[in-house]
Amino acid sequence: MNAIETTELSKLYAPGVGLAPLNLSVAAGEIFGFIGPNGAGKTTAIRTLMGFLRPTGGRGRVLGHDVWSERVAVHRRVGYLPGEVQLGRDHSARELMGRSCRLRGGASAEYGLDVARRLELRLDARLGTLSKGNRQKVGLTLALMHRPELLVLDEPTDGLDPLVQDTVLGLLREAQGEGRTVFLSSHVLSEIERVAGRVGIIRRGELIRVEGIEALKASLPQQVTLQFARPPSIDLTALNGMSGGVADGLSFRGQWRGGPDPLIRALAGESLTALSLTPSTLEDAFMDEYRSEPAHLETAHVA
Repeated sequence: MNAIETTELSKLYAPGVGLAPLNLSVAAGEIFGFIGPNGAGKTTAIRTLMGFLRPTGGRGRVLGHDVWSERVAVHRRVGYLPGEVQLGRDHSARELMGRSCRLRGGASAEYGLDVARRLELRLDARLGTLSKGNRQKVGLTLALMHRPELLVLDEPTDGLDPLVQDTVLGLLREAQGEGRTVFLSSHVLSEIERVAGRVGIIRRGELIRVEGIEALKASLPQQVTLQFARPPSIDLTALNGMSGGVADGLSFRGQWRGGPDPLIRALAGESLTALSLTPSTLEDAFMDEYRSEPAHLETAHVA
């Protein structure tokens, strides 16, 4: 059984505004990245999956439960972190952890205490005195503490310093190692690239691509940079596989598609002082998808 399964699931606020019919499968035990710019519909999709918004049409199941009619059962089994953590200012993290354990029938807070320690969270400080980053740590601890089967995290590292961000990613890898599933939405694409196996790209409420990260990156050209001791005797821009070439004196930059062997053979007779081939990143893939959007469609959408 997939952890998340949707068939034409939609949430429309007006014609063409909201979440377009979504067909998505997220396998149990994977870390799935969900990316798009602000206003692309990521949060609407997540809130619909969590049963906080009633779908306009289609079906969605989370851990085998219908996202709307069985949303209470979904909430019991999912660790959820919203994009903006809203918690009572007069409570402490320790008090909220205790309340969460009672709501879950006396569940243990042992793992939550370990998560809090690793995040360097002050458990007894009132939330109203905490910075945004420390409130984020509280939200993360509450989402993770019961080792849920599925984690649904919307911008989990927002407001955190780089060392704590790295700790969070480590916790997500550990969750996957235990066979649990992570649905991770983030605008920090380098984080998605580090932990996710597959990614879905959403644009203006529509899921436009779902693919393994390595396959997605491999579909894009590599960035090539060359430095010559003397002017090359060949026209590098004419090489089959080269595009966007720019020469500047003895330097050359361009984009190369395919394996490196044909390029190396073409350069065998030249006097090179430096050569680099840099694979494309997830950010490159993301920007490539968005550059293809017609200019007249580049308007605000929904969260």
